[in-house]
Formats: sequence, C-alpha cells, structure tokens
Amino acid sequence: MKIEKWSVGEVEFAGPDGGNPFLNVQFGAVFRTGGRSVRVPGFYDGDGRYVVRFMPDSTGRWEYETFSSESKLSGQTGSIDVTEATTKGNHGPVYADPPAGFVYADGTPFFAVGTTAYVWTHQPQAVQDQTVATLAKAPFNKIRMCLFPKHYTFNENDPENYVFPKKGDGSFDLERFDPEFFRAFEKRIEELLAMGIEADLILFHPYDRWGFANMSPEVNARYLRYAVARLSAYRNVWWSFANEWDLVKERPVSEWDEFFRIVEAADPYQHLRSIHNCRTWYDHTKSWVTHLSVQSSDVESVDLWRREYRKPVCVDECCYEGDIPKGWGNITAEELTRRMWETSVRGGFPAAHGETYMNDDDQLWWAKGGTLIGQSPARFAFLREIFEQAPRTCELEPKRNVFEYTALEKDGEWYLAYFGFRQPRKVSVNLPDSAHFAVDIIDTWNMTVEEKAGTFSGSFQVELPGRPYMAVRIRRST
Repeated sequence: MKIEKWSVGEVEFAGPDGGNPFLNVQFGAVFRTGGRSVRVPGFYDGDGRYVVRFMPDSTGRWEYETFSSESKLSGQTGSIDVTEATTKGNHGPVYADPPAGFVYADGTPFFAVGTTAYVWTHQPQAVQDQTVATLAKAPFNKIRMCLFPKHYTFNENDPENYVFPKKGDGSFDLERFDPEFFRAFEKRIEELLAMGIEADLILFHPYDRWGFANMSPEVNARYLRYAVARLSAYRNVWWSFANEWDLVKERPVSEWDEFFRIVEAADPYQHLRSIHNCRTWYDHTKSWVTHLSVQSSDVESVDLWRREYRKPVCVDECCYEGDIPKGWGNITAEELTRRMWETSVRGGFPAAHGETYMNDDDQLWWAKGGTLIGQSPARFAFLREIFEQAPRTCELEPKRNVFEYTALEKDGEWYLAYFGFRQPRKVSVNLPDSAHFAVDIIDTWNMTVEEKAGTFSGSFQVELPGRPYMAVRIRRST
C-alpha cells in the first residue's frame, strides 16, 4: 500500500463474527518506522471485518504488527509506504500554536472561520448532499456537527441510523455500534476533508429523547474509544466533548474530566480538544483542553480570555443571524459580522456563523444544513481573506498603544483596528518616526479596501467616511 503523509491508510483483517465482537474483542496495531512506534486502536466494522486506520506523519516505510485478544487477529504484519503530501490542501492536522493560534502540522497558519450545522448528517440524503454543495461554495473552514441526533426546537425528526443499532423493541443496543451509521458519517467527513473543512465533532449534548445523554460511564467510555478508533485517522477531525456541557445536569465535572483523559490516551494523533458551554465555563486551564470553544455574546472580552488562558479562543456561538422567536437566533447579519470582527481584532477566531431563518420546512441551517440565504457568509469570506493576508495569527497581539481602540499588532510592522458600531470621522494613530507605513481603509460590511495615497510616519490622523463597521489596516512599507 502507498499513501501520502497525513492521509488514511486502512488495513483490514477477517476475524470472528460470533457473540459480540464490539464488546469482547480487543484489536489494534503498532506501526513502526526509524525507531519510532505508534500504537493505533482498531475497530470491528461488522460481518467479521476488523480494521485499523493509520495517519502517518512522516515519509518512508511504516511496518505494522497487529495485537488482539483473538489469536487469529494477533501478529499480522505488513507495511505502508508513505510519500510526501502533494494533494492540494494537505497540510496535515491542525494543532494549537502557542500562545493563542492554530497551525497545520506542516507549519501553515490556520485561521478558523467556522459555521454550525449540528445535525446535518442526520437528515435525508438529499438534504445532506445539498449541504455539501453549499459548503463547497461557502467561506467556512470549520463546521460544528454532532454524532448523536438532537431533540430541540426545529429538531424533531428521527435520523435513518444511529450510533447504536435498534433492538426489536425499539430500544438501543448499547453494547454494539452501527457500522452503517459510521460509514455514512465517515463519507461526509471525507467530503469535508476534500473541501479543506475541519470537522469539529460534538461528542455529547443535552438535547436528547433517546437516552444518549444519560448513558452509563462504561457505555460512554466504550463509545469514545470506538469513535477515536474509527475517526481519528482523518486529519480534519477535532474533538468537541459537548455542546453546552453544563446543561447535562446529571453528569459531574469528574466524568467530563474522564472523557478528556480517555480520548487523550486513545488518540494516537492528539487532535484538538475543547468543550462548549451554555452559562458555566469548564476549567480551560486543564492540560487536556487545547483551545476554548466559547458561547458568549461578550466578544469584547476575547482578548482578556486569550491572556488568561494562553490558548486559542474560538467564539463558536454568539447568537445567530436569523428571525426565529428565540433571542439567540434573531440578530441581524450586520451584528453577527460586527461580533466576528470584534472577535478577530481581539485575537480570537470567528467560528460562530449560523443561520436561523424560519421556513415552511423547518430546515434551518444551524440545525439541518441545506442552503444559506443570509448576508453574513459573504462578509465571513471577506474577513477570512483579510486575515489570511495577515502575518501568522499566533504572532498577532491585541494592544492599545497605536490606536485608542484595541488593535492587533505584529512587531511594529502590521496593525489592524476595528471600530464596530462607532462611526468616527477621524482616528489618531501613533507610529514610529523612523519608518514609513501604508494605510488601508476597510469597509467590512461593503467589503471594500481603499489604500490611502502615500506613506505615513509618526503621529497622524486617518480620515474615515463616518459610518459604522470600518477598519484601518497599517502595514510597514520601508
């Protein structure tokens, strides 16, 4: 077998299918190259099929040997030849880039611009296909999505399949998994991967009528290990341990801690790990938390959170563009765009896109995907373009020493200030006399960039059009 670095290498073996292999058979493989070894969990895929998926992070020949509680599956050997990554967009998995940025494994910076469509993979196939087609044209490089279905407003349909198979009486067999569900789910992860979109996988949530929010610790641990075994070899996977973890009232913090420990121990590739709040924050200082996944409309505090935790801050929810009765789902596109620019100039990541416009089919993007009709996606695209032109995001620091407003700065060479709903006619700037700078006026709503004539030094004023949602970018020219 020959694959490129950071791709999925899959090896399959035939084994016993009697009894309950999901429960009774332990299986995996150790991959070795150049004195290194990586222990990779395998999984049972039904019908006597046992699979190990491996994501190599270096080129050359990797040799493997299986281990198992079943003698037939133990001691199987083989090799995978790994070439350099040449597929467009294959930069490897995303990791935290201290103190507060993200970076792909090959060193390419990653600026997270995200959306939420919680249960899009639980919809009819036609709607799922529509969602993929929409994402192919959208600006988002991260999407929050659930493994379990969701029972909530505008979320009342049953999916075709579930993580666990149904028994004859309609209850779920929590000692088995449904390979058909996972194969369909993996197809969608692969499609996201091909589009360069990170799959921020929500492992638990409180919006439940099936019993998945109240499973025993043993079932939860088995589910987490199976999910890691099946999904961790996809380089675009992130682990989000919950949507609104604090609303699962029956689960103590110690159990959430244990979930992190289980995944951290099982995941050979150490994908990003976070947990999302409603009102009460989890302790993000814990070592297993790689970044913050925040629900808050107080985006003016992002720079404070960044300094407090010294980790990347994703504002994953700050209310959605829409018109539903719920207050969290009826802000304007202008306000959502403003909140995302505030997030970005304070050193965070604008991952909070979502749409909640009412329609006759109850098909809201935030829940079910489908199509986008709002005005904010185009503005997210413009924001992403501006920030991907910037220096490495991990090296940008929010400060107030050049403007009287919080602005991002990079080593005295690059600055970006945003004025939001304020509409000054002029702003004062204080730069060194010893260098010359180019000044751009950015209209974040109308998505235009105007370069001011000439260069600037020292203290000066920048004239603005006196309307909201403006920004000023300053770049050292000499």
